[in-house]
Amino acid sequence: MMQREQRELRRRDVKARAATLNEKFSFCRVLGCGKPSRAATSDGLDMRYCRSHYEHSQSHGNPFKGSYRAKELNPYRQAALQWMIEHEDEHWVRNATSNVNGLYRRAGEHVEAFRLTGLTPPDRAKAHWARLRVHEVDTRLPVAAWIAVEMLIKDDPQPDGRREYKLVQAAKVIHRMASGSHRKWIREYSYGTRTKELHVYPRPRGRVLRSLGEDLESAAELLADHHLADIHAFKMERDKLGRFTSSPYPRGWSAKRRRA
Repeated sequence: MMQREQRELRRRDVKARAATLNEKFSFCRVLGCGKPSRAATSDGLDMRYCRSHYEHSQSHGNPFKGSYRAKELNPYRQAALQWMIEHEDEHWVRNATSNVNGLYRRAGEHVEAFRLTGLTPPDRAKAHWARLRVHEVDTRLPVAAWIAVEMLIKDDPQPDGRREYKLVQAAKVIHRMASGSHRKWIREYSYGTRTKELHVYPRPRGRVLRSLGEDLESAAELLADHHLADIHAFKMERDKLGRFTSSPYPRGWSAKRRRA
C-alpha cells in the first residue's frame, strides 16, 4: 500500500512539474531549431529538446541523425553471418550465440504483441526475446545484427559514436525480425460470415529499444572485442565480389521459419 501511495504522489508531482513553464530552458538545443524545449512548455520536463527532436531521439537514438537504411545494413549483416557460419566452432562465436540462447530461455512466456500495454520496458524487451524464441529465429541472426551495426558505425563518415545510438540501431534491427502478432477468425452474421483479421506491430521506440540493445550488447560484445577487425576485413574482401544490398541474409535464409 505504501509503495502505491508513493507512486501516486510521484505521478502527481511529475505531472505538476511538467505543466509548469520553465523559461530558463527556453529553446531546443539542436542547432538551428528555434523551437521551445519541452520544459519551456507544458509538454514535459525535457530541458534539451523540443517535442519533434525528442520523438526523433526516442525512435532513432539521436535527435537529428536518422536510422541506417536496410540497404546500408544488409551487406554488413550478410558478411557478419557468413563469417560466423564459416567460424561456427570459434570460441567467441559459440559464446555469443549461447548468450542469445540464454536470453531466449530467460524471456519467460510468449506474450502477444497486442497484450504488451502496461508492461515495463524491460518486460517488453523480454517479451520480444520470447517472440524471437517462439518464431525459432536462429541465435546467430541477432549477433550478426550487432556486429553489422558496429562495422557500419566504424565506416560511417559522419558517425554517432555514442553508446545509446549503437544500442538503438541494433535493437531496431532485431525488433523487425519477429515483431508482430497476427490473428484471423470468422464471425457469423444473419446474412452470412465474414473474416476478421488483427495485425499488431509494437512501435520500435523509447526505453524498450534501449533495454533490447543492452541485452544484445551483453551477449555479443566479447565477439566484437575479439573479432570485429577480422569480420570487417572479411566484409571488405567480400565486397569485391559484387553488391549485397538486396537481402540481410545469404540465399536460403530468413529470420522466421516459414510454416505450412
